[in-house]
Amino acid sequence: MINRPGLNRRQLLGAALGLTVTGALAACGTRTVDAGGNSNALVAAPSGTPTGPLKEFTLTAQQSRIDLGGTIVDTWTYGDQLPGKPIRLTRGERARITVTNQLPTHTSVHWHGLAIPNDMDGVPDVTTPGIEPGSTFTYDFDVPDSGTHWFHPHHGVQLDRGLYAPFIVDDPEDPGDYDHEWVLVLDDWIDGTGTTPEQVLDNLVNSGGQDHGHMGMSGHGGGDVTYPLHLINGRSNTDPDSITVKGGQRIRLRIVNAAADTLYHVGVPGHDLLITHTDGYPVQPRAAGSLLISMGERYDTVLTVGDASVPFIAAAVGKDQHAHGLIRVEGSSPPDRINPGLVDQQPVGVEQLTSLESVRLPAAEIAHEQRVVLEQGRTGPYVWTINGKTYENTVPLTTGLGDTGRLNIFNHSMMPHPLHLHGHTFQIGPAGGTGARKDTLLLTSHAQASVDYLANNPGNWMLHCHNGYHAEAGMTTRLDYTA
Repeated sequence: MINRPGLNRRQLLGAALGLTVTGALAACGTRTVDAGGNSNALVAAPSGTPTGPLKEFTLTAQQSRIDLGGTIVDTWTYGDQLPGKPIRLTRGERARITVTNQLPTHTSVHWHGLAIPNDMDGVPDVTTPGIEPGSTFTYDFDVPDSGTHWFHPHHGVQLDRGLYAPFIVDDPEDPGDYDHEWVLVLDDWIDGTGTTPEQVLDNLVNSGGQDHGHMGMSGHGGGDVTYPLHLINGRSNTDPDSITVKGGQRIRLRIVNAAADTLYHVGVPGHDLLITHTDGYPVQPRAAGSLLISMGERYDTVLTVGDASVPFIAAAVGKDQHAHGLIRVEGSSPPDRINPGLVDQQPVGVEQLTSLESVRLPAAEIAHEQRVVLEQGRTGPYVWTINGKTYENTVPLTTGLGDTGRLNIFNHSMMPHPLHLHGHTFQIGPAGGTGARKDTLLLTSHAQASVDYLANNPGNWMLHCHNGYHAEAGMTTRLDYTA
């Protein structure tokens, strides 16, 4: 069942992939869990020794001077490049990643999309110690799921600097029926352009969020922050990233939205994108003229190119800006002019995607249902809450090991909120149904949805909006296992 409030055309652009699935909001035979106290929290035991074939990596968080394609900025990066060097393994292999912190403050690394042991999740004061300046920490885990993932800090608004990189897990059974692969990391950029993310957050709090962002609190998806640049793979439009192919070849596009505050409407003018995966999980292939990708989400698509060079366009929803890359076809010149309006069409929505049967959660009786209400807080000028509370006052959601739980999610605000669950994935609609399997899902203005998850990874896990400023302003809670 689709439940979407009445929207005009501009709102529909931002809503097409937003959460509108509400199947079985009140299923028979289930009990509703009161997300009350958490005195019986089941703390996960330290992870055992990983057993997969070992691959070792080093990662250095450092201060860097970076060329964004003609704009030079001082920022923080992994390994003096933007994005950081991808980490790549095959499903079932063991990753041992030694992180050195050369920043002037604490940091951490969260492995977004990977359902790994709780003590490797990279959230200071919840799962993993923060990494102090001048010190190192080694993450060590088997990679359980193939797909397009990524990593970033879970410390303040450090995400809105240059601390991010892809984490690709190959599927040994993937047929590889494409000629090229292009990983596209999208980002909104402000650090080093006269301010820092921390200053941006202070300004939002002090102004109530009203003097930032093209659309502000209007609900059109424009976010709260006006960014001077939008990037693909660390490059602005003055010197875009590119790939060179031959006419008629197929390109696998792995698209990651690493932005802190921006939804992107992406597409290639005159071409369909064949959507094959969302958040790492395969779907029945679906052709789309364009798609909407929210912060934290990933989509894999396959593109068959023609004889002419074309742009890949990421239009910033509600901000009248865009980033682009170039698909250079041998024997043709790049386009003289990039028109981002060429992707201004109704994108395929997540409710139109069907998961492959092999990745659906097992159908099961729902052990408990819990509400997740996203809204603007009433205790300050720039406060965002889950179930009426900011994180420092949160009442965690709870689950039991082995339960199949249901989250009934309601966005009671005018702003879009991409909701991300750590350590797990969920299925849109009922477990065992046909909905897409994901870990990050967009709730547009006043949308609602029902998602099911399997509680098979004990510990205390973050559940939060992946707008970095909303999360830091309170829109964060936990899902805690209870004994």
